[in-house]
Amino acid sequence: MRLILIRHGQTQSNVDHFLDTGHPGAPLTELGLVQAASLVDRLAAEPIELMYSSDLTRARQTAEPLAASKGLTVVQHAGLREIYAGVDDMSTDWMPYVAVLDTWHTSPENHLEGGENWPQVQQRFDAAVSEILDSGVQVAALVSHGAALRVWIPFVAGNVPVGGARHWRLDNTDYAILEGDRDGWTLLSWADEDVAAPFVAAVESLPTE
Repeated sequence: MRLILIRHGQTQSNVDHFLDTGHPGAPLTELGLVQAASLVDRLAAEPIELMYSSDLTRARQTAEPLAASKGLTVVQHAGLREIYAGVDDMSTDWMPYVAVLDTWHTSPENHLEGGENWPQVQQRFDAAVSEILDSGVQVAALVSHGAALRVWIPFVAGNVPVGGARHWRLDNTDYAILEGDRDGWTLLSWADEDVAAPFVAAVESLPTE
C-alpha cells in the first residue's frame, strides 16, 4: 500500500503556540482552510481510494476538500488523534511534552501527568492503519497531527532512525509518503523531500536538542 500521511492545516492554537491536544480541538483558520484546499492540486496525481482523518475538528476539515475531489467520504478515526498532553494540554510551554516524546525510543512508558505513553499511542494509531490496510486499497491518505506523525513514522519505517523525524519540519498540510504493509514500511518522502541514504545519514548526525 501507498499511504499518504498529512498534517492538518493551521489553527489559531498553532498561531498562539498552544499545545492543543484534546478533543475536539480548534478549527482551521482562514489560512488553514486555504491550505486544506491546496491539497486538491498538490495530490491530484495520487489515485487515492480511501480518506481517513482523526476525529479532531482540524483534521476532518483538512481532509474534506481532498476527499471531495476524489469522490470520497472522510472516515474519522480517534486512533489518529494528536498525542494527548494530559495536564499540559493548552500550555504554551512545549518543552516538557517534547522532552517526554524524545525518551520514547528508550523509555516508552514515560508520560506527562494524565497524558499518553508510547504503547498507548502506538496501539491506537496502529489500529487505524490496520483498518486502512484491511480495506484492500492500493493508495490511501490520512490526516493526523504533527507530534503523532513525527513519532509514529520513525517507529514503523525501516529506513528511518528512531527519533530522527523530530528534527524534520512538518508544517501545516505537509505530508509524508510510506509504502509497505504489516511486515514493514519504507518512507519515500517527507514534506516533498525524497528520502535517500544521504538524507537519513544527515538526520542521524544531528545533535539532540
